[in-house]
Amino acid sequence: MNALTVEVSVLGGGVIGLSVAWFAARDGFSVNVHDLGSPHGGSVVAGGMLAPVSEAWPGEETVTAQGVAALARWPGFAAELNVELFNNGTIVVGTLPGDLAELRRIEGLFNNGEVELLNNRAIRQVEPALGPAVRGGVFAPGDLAVDNRELLSALRKACVETGVTFNSNVDGRFTVIAAGAWSGALHPALKDVIRPVKGEILRLTRRSGALPPPTHTIRASVSGRPVYIVPRNDGVVVGATQYEAGFDTDVTVAGVRDLLRDAETVLPGIAEYALAECAVGFRAGSPDNVPIVDWLEPGVIAACGHHRNGLLLAPLTAARVLELLKGGTP
Repeated sequence: MNALTVEVSVLGGGVIGLSVAWFAARDGFSVNVHDLGSPHGGSVVAGGMLAPVSEAWPGEETVTAQGVAALARWPGFAAELNVELFNNGTIVVGTLPGDLAELRRIEGLFNNGEVELLNNRAIRQVEPALGPAVRGGVFAPGDLAVDNRELLSALRKACVETGVTFNSNVDGRFTVIAAGAWSGALHPALKDVIRPVKGEILRLTRRSGALPPPTHTIRASVSGRPVYIVPRNDGVVVGATQYEAGFDTDVTVAGVRDLLRDAETVLPGIAEYALAECAVGFRAGSPDNVPIVDWLEPGVIAACGHHRNGLLLAPLTAARVLELLKGGTP
């Protein structure tokens, strides 16, 4: 039996692939999604931070600028999908003098009032549940967060409602490669460009009698080690380690130990939570951490290499791919 034919065939059913498919179908294209279905996809395992300010790094100005532009799209994007946003902002805290230097670096990247460096007392007025080891922090009130799994369900529902099909036996007039860390195997131009970056992540659920989850996303540097705690309605997500280890799916004892120790240092109340899930996901790394969203050859578009910003950049990437499909300039 011959393969079905559609206008746009999207390879990848994570947040990027589903967003691309939804945007294209809304615009009148016939679209099919081929989902690899890995439980280790970055969208499935993600913490859900939409935080271009608190995640800004020197030398990644392009990524930061893209993130800020994408963040502006998120309230409308989430509203169309009927997805809840956690909109209380992000605090970035430190426990040692060296960690506080990192906070000053973040503040120095933004001189327009987007972040504010707060002392020990002031940061606890923002988030009273912080532990005694925290010495200060930066507050980024404009950063957001989203439940990544709720988002994926909403995107798939929106795709189905706009006529997107899900079939592995489909050819498209246009192909969009949006398979995250697996994209490198799908086109020669991506083979040595897109790589998996392993990350371990934990999900903790609140038990009866335990303190409620924090009201803000918390990023921290604990003796130089990064950790984040993202609130959910029933608990928190704690992440994430980062290794150049290929497609190694093992959750390591050291990874879980370090994440729990550092998260409890920052937010002692989570010691009473239940450890509900330990998982490994693969970010899609690119050489400069800038996503690749462009034509690879006539009829083939890449939408991959988002590294730790896949969820954040989804609406911006989908809009750009739609522009290319409609004749935009590479």
